[in-house]
Amino acid sequence: MLEITSTRHNPLVDPSVHVWGWEQPVYLFFGGLVAGMMVLAGLSMLRALREERGAGDYNVQTPILGFVLLNVGMMALFIDLAHRWHVWAVYITLKPYSPMSWGSWILLLVFPVLIASALVRLPSAWPWLGRRVPMLGVASDYLLARTSLMQLLAYSNIIVGIGLGIYTGMLLNTMVARPLWNTALLPLLFLVSGLSAAAATMHLLSRLVPAGPAPQTLIGGGIASLLQSLDPMPPERKKSIALARADIAFLAVELTLLALLLLSHFSGSASQIEAARIVTSGPYAFLFWGGVVFAGILVPLVMQLLELGHRIPHTIIPAVLVIAGGFALRWVIVFAGQLSHVLSNPGL
Repeated sequence: MLEITSTRHNPLVDPSVHVWGWEQPVYLFFGGLVAGMMVLAGLSMLRALREERGAGDYNVQTPILGFVLLNVGMMALFIDLAHRWHVWAVYITLKPYSPMSWGSWILLLVFPVLIASALVRLPSAWPWLGRRVPMLGVASDYLLARTSLMQLLAYSNIIVGIGLGIYTGMLLNTMVARPLWNTALLPLLFLVSGLSAAAATMHLLSRLVPAGPAPQTLIGGGIASLLQSLDPMPPERKKSIALARADIAFLAVELTLLALLLLSHFSGSASQIEAARIVTSGPYAFLFWGGVVFAGILVPLVMQLLELGHRIPHTIIPAVLVIAGGFALRWVIVFAGQLSHVLSNPGL
């Protein structure tokens, strides 16, 4: 007779995970948001280098804001760690089959790219700092005078940004035991959602940051530098409409990916169907349908279409809703995913 003893049962894991709190959605949201900012910054740099000008161009970037927000997300992740002071051990090895290992190294690449990007036009974006640190002007002039370096910086933003955005989804989708997370669509969904939130954030800043030359003061210049122009002078506020057009496209793709994700689950195994029901008709249904789909995608999508058609006044409401919806999406996916599990008797 063969006797097997198993100690697999763990109340924190079986049948549902109860180990992740608010820190994970915060980290995933800010990571995706910064990733979207980097991709949009890289594309703006390429347009500026090609001297593509038009009524809809809005050549700006947000490296300083990205640096700040990513540190906020990293702080949330640091709070969640059980062994906080051993985090250095992650960077003494690279495990090719570990998403967390790849993500840690991607994050290590993000910071120097953001810092280098901040040097572009920083003295004109924040004159107070430029006067007190003359080397910033030297570094800015050096970058702007060398097209090859600017191209390298642009492509670095795009590649590293895409890597960071996809990683936020891969961190979850490789966990086979959680059916809601285990889909190849999740990394792409998080990337597109991050792009949408980034466009909305930049659009929001364009409405809140004073137009015209940057303020000469410490605080005023610092706030203005959160939205750095790639041109000698900040763009006119009316040109920020290009960001609204981009966000419409991102929201449409995000809605399509959400629909495909649900369809793939409802056409899958019993465990996947049950996982999808947690979101569509279970405890997170109200937040999903009301917060993510309706308020976070459909309402801002319709409002921005009406604004572009001059049917309603242009406001910051769609941008705020998109940002809130992007956070709600991570919240729903993280917590609903922890409730999902592989059914032990799917046929019963």
